[in-house]
Amino acid sequence: MAVVLQAASRESLAAANARLDAYVDSASAADLQRLGAELFAVTRLLVAQRALRRLLADPSSPEAARTGLAQRLLGQQVAQPTLDIVNVLVASRWSQPADLVAASEALARQATLAVAEKDQSLDGVEDELFRFGRILDREPQLNGLLADTTAPEERRVGLLDQVLGGKVSPVTATLLRQSVRLARSRHLDLVSEELAELAAARRDRSVARITAPVALTPEQEQKLSDSLARLYGRPISLQVELDPSLLGGLVVQVGGEVIDGSVAGKLAAARRTLPT
Repeated sequence: MAVVLQAASRESLAAANARLDAYVDSASAADLQRLGAELFAVTRLLVAQRALRRLLADPSSPEAARTGLAQRLLGQQVAQPTLDIVNVLVASRWSQPADLVAASEALARQATLAVAEKDQSLDGVEDELFRFGRILDREPQLNGLLADTTAPEERRVGLLDQVLGGKVSPVTATLLRQSVRLARSRHLDLVSEELAELAAARRDRSVARITAPVALTPEQEQKLSDSLARLYGRPISLQVELDPSLLGGLVVQVGGEVIDGSVAGKLAAARRTLPT
């Protein structure tokens, strides 16, 4: 589940996102790849150094002192675009130091997703993230091992690479590896779902989770997507999962709204109306 930020932090993150999007428009895929990697490294530094993140997020400290500290620490370590984004972050007001960490990770993710946006692979990345999350949901032992922060980081990343087997795009692999490095006891199935939603949002789309008893044809998926777009007044991205127990029909979930048109759902509703 995405981190819920208080008002001051939400405004600060929105300003940093606007700065990032302005850079994305003119940057190359290689530039964005470096930016994402460096922002993830900054995030790991903030996670590891509690005193540092408190200093950088301290609203009682002058803005110049906070940005000056960031410059001294990172000026020779990261590229100028990364330092510019970090300066925007540390110059902003945060409700609590943990929000600065969450914002840094959020921007790292967006920069990495923008790489897929540049090479037009964002649809595939979204699908890979969603499907990997479903696999982990069915493999709780593997899910737990990847989230076990008592195990060495490189062992967890190595396990992930074995599972991925080079079968996903570089952007998907990067996002999942960085999520394992920043696990903080969060299970990767939930993180994968969150990342898939971010990929969909990157395309200004909403996500509809479709549960069907059998696989849909491309024509059926397109018709359903068009119908939902008309219903909700915005483009809809489908994530389809199979469940033969539905017997027929579909279950559609968009945000908190569920439309149960399955045969199993109708039978259950009918049973509830029968006299006892």
